[in-house]
Amino acid sequence: MEVKSRTVAVGPVAGRPSEVLSGGRAAEELGLGRSEFARAVQLGLVRAGPCAPSGAPRFARAELDRIGAAEGFPDALREQVRTVGAADAAELVKISPGRFTRLARCGRVTPVGYRINRYRTVVWLYLASELADFARREPGLLSGSAPPEDRELMERRADLRPRRWRGRHVGLLLRRTADPWERAAVLASVLPEDELERAVPDRAERILLTGLAPPPPYGHPQIPAAAAVATALLLAEPPDELRWYRTSLEFALAGARDQSKTTGERGPT
Repeated sequence: MEVKSRTVAVGPVAGRPSEVLSGGRAAEELGLGRSEFARAVQLGLVRAGPCAPSGAPRFARAELDRIGAAEGFPDALREQVRTVGAADAAELVKISPGRFTRLARCGRVTPVGYRINRYRTVVWLYLASELADFARREPGLLSGSAPPEDRELMERRADLRPRRWRGRHVGLLLRRTADPWERAAVLASVLPEDELERAVPDRAERILLTGLAPPPPYGHPQIPAAAAVATALLLAEPPDELRWYRTSLEFALAGARDQSKTTGERGPT
């Protein structure tokens, strides 16, 4: 649900320098709808603090003060997280929906999220601000014939949207933690079970990584049939993509194991 622009007062609160707020309260104070706030957290625009005992993220008053002091707040923040589907994206960059879908399938633009509609079809979402930048940066792709590399992908009926989204999703998750075990868990989370068993033969380590796995992204459906479609998006599929994540996981695990040797404990410090 989008929230109309309004004046939002965010500033230092005397006597409460260490106050922390729930996600719902933080979103309200920033003038963002729930989905807008979730996107802001996903993109690192709003930084979460230590979680509550329940595991729910909390947000420091100082973080809200920082965001509220930015130029153009709150409209500029809302524009940074605004997402559009393919039809609106095409209109935004002034091309046909068919051409936009082709550009997206060929990896020219990267989705930032998705939703599953009632027909169990993936509806990809794009950042409006990124599309505007793309149109300014690549005007030649908005008209005329497709480049040879795109034509080759089209002939193979390739669709790079899931892979490009996974790469972005993993990258954003890795940016949110420096702990080597948690980073390894992010990489492990995109490997199918059989690939994970091959990459991590130690069952105890697999259990640990599974326990540290990040939750599904905001908007992940609860209805089983739709959830099955969305869950498939979270798992790497092409052989070269699987190899990349396996190699990355092996490097991450080497660092995590070194940490455990130093601390004498297995898991995040």
